[in-house]
Amino acid sequence: MGARPMRTDAIGIAAGELWLPPGRELADAAVREGRLRARDARDLGHPEVPDAGDEAAPDMAVHAALGALKQAGADAEDLDVVCHAWMYYQGHDLWSPAHYIADRIGARRAFPVGVQQVCNGGPAGVELTAARLLAAGPGGTRWGLVTTADRFTAPGFDRWAGDYGVAYGDAATALLLRVPADPADALLLRSIVTAAAPELEGMHRGADPFARAARTHRDRVDMRATKRAYLREHGQDPFLLANRRSVTTIAATALREAGLAPDDPRLRCAVLPRFGRKTLDAVWRPVLAGCLRTELLDLGTTTGHLGAGDALAGVAELAWQGILAPGEAALVFSAGAGFTWSCLVVQARS
Repeated sequence: MGARPMRTDAIGIAAGELWLPPGRELADAAVREGRLRARDARDLGHPEVPDAGDEAAPDMAVHAALGALKQAGADAEDLDVVCHAWMYYQGHDLWSPAHYIADRIGARRAFPVGVQQVCNGGPAGVELTAARLLAAGPGGTRWGLVTTADRFTAPGFDRWAGDYGVAYGDAATALLLRVPADPADALLLRSIVTAAAPELEGMHRGADPFARAARTHRDRVDMRATKRAYLREHGQDPFLLANRRSVTTIAATALREAGLAPDDPRLRCAVLPRFGRKTLDAVWRPVLAGCLRTELLDLGTTTGHLGAGDALAGVAELAWQGILAPGEAALVFSAGAGFTWSCLVVQARS
C-alpha cells in the first residue's frame, strides 16, 4: 500500500462552490419516526442534513458549476475538461451525467468524463483533471471543472440508517482549476496524494452474490449488512490498521510534496471528512493528532457526509469563508469505499 503523489505547483483553484438545497431533514424527526435510534443520533452529532427534495443530482451539479464559473468570471466555452463524480444514483440507468452537465453549462468543447469512486470520487476527479491539464504542456491557459453531486433519497437509500457512523446529506460541489495558476486564483493546489487498500473492498460487498440488477437482494442500499458480513469473517483490525497507515502516509507525503513540515507555522488547519462525530473521534482524530500539529476542523456538522463531495466542499469553504489568511495552507482529507484515502494541500495566495 503506497501513496501516489502528484506535484501540482502550476495549478490554481480559480473558484470553489458548495451548493446546498434549501430543504433540511432533522435528526429529531428521524428519531420520532423510528428511522434512527436516539443513541445513534447522539453519536452522529448531526442535528440536520440538507434534503434536495425533487432536485435531481445532476441539476444540483449544474447549479454548483455555474456558481463556480460566475465566481471566477470564466466562460464555460473555455473549459477543456468537465469531470463529474458521484456516489449514488444519478437518475437514469445507462447514461452519462458528465455530458449532461457539460451541455447544460455550455461547455461545448470540453471532454466530459464521469468518475464513480464512491465517497472518494471528488479527489479522484481533481487528480485526473489536474493530470490532463498538466499533460497538455505549455502554451495558453487550460481550464478544468470538477463537480460532485449526490441525492440520497427513498426508496433506495435511507440517509440515516444506510451506514454505520455516517448520515448522508444532499449537496453539489464544483472546483474550477486553471493551468498555469493565475494571481487571481482563490487558492493554489499544492499537492494531492492518494493511497488505496483494495483488500478492503469486501466491506461494501459482504457475503452477497453478484446480482443481475440493482437492489435485487434488498430494496434499499444497506452498507450495514455488508460491513457486518465482512467483520464476522475478518474482524475490524484490517480496516483500522489500513486506515491508520494510509491516513498517516497521505498526510506526510502531501506535506512533503507541498514543501511543508507538520509543524510549519503556515499550516492553518486540517479539514476532516464529513463523518459522524463518534467516527471522527474514534478513527480520525487520534491518527491525525499523532502526525500533525494543527487544528482539526469538522465542517460537516450541519451537512452530514456529502457522498463524493466532502473534500471539494471543504476546499470551497476554505476559499469563500476566509478561513485561510494570505500564505496559509490546509490539508483536506477524504476517504471512500474500496478503500481509498486522499489528501489535498491547498494554500492561499500570499
